[in-house]
Amino acid sequence: MSNVSRAESGLPPRNVTVSFGERFQASAQFDGVFKQGMALVERTAAYLEGPGRVEAKRLPAAVNVLYASESMRLTTRLLDMASWLLIRRALKEGDISETEAQKKRKGVALQAPARSSHVAGFGELPEGLRTLVGESYALQDRIIQLDRAMSIKSDDVNAGSQPGQSNPVGLQLDRLRVAFSR
Repeated sequence: MSNVSRAESGLPPRNVTVSFGERFQASAQFDGVFKQGMALVERTAAYLEGPGRVEAKRLPAAVNVLYASESMRLTTRLLDMASWLLIRRALKEGDISETEAQKKRKGVALQAPARSSHVAGFGELPEGLRTLVGESYALQDRIIQLDRAMSIKSDDVNAGSQPGQSNPVGLQLDRLRVAFSR
């Protein structure tokens, strides 16, 4: 064990719960998710305006209707995710307050609807569109998980424990430290 205190090392005190969401938003990993999301928006726009438009013209009428429907759903889903990412980035950079971010977040629909792959005829859609739809669902799932984690603040978690009440995880970690320090 080191003689450096937790405060000197930059670690929070043992009885304080750290919010994953607060830490993640300030991290390089958030920047990676942001870049991934914006790149997906750009790739989708390029596909729908270019090769996708050409491929759609070659489809049978019934599949063309499905193509139009799926491309609209994809675009809507991506706009919601881009809005969420932009709100979080603005909050991270101090451009908006937490209150403003919460208000703006209420206007963003981040629910996981039924997957398009279950729709009859989905397999007949061009591979490019199916790939983008799959990538958008994977990113949406990740953003939904992050949104849940980021909505829990360390102050909220720490407020739930009464003074003098111990943290069960902290107790287990202390027991492990004692057991392995022998």
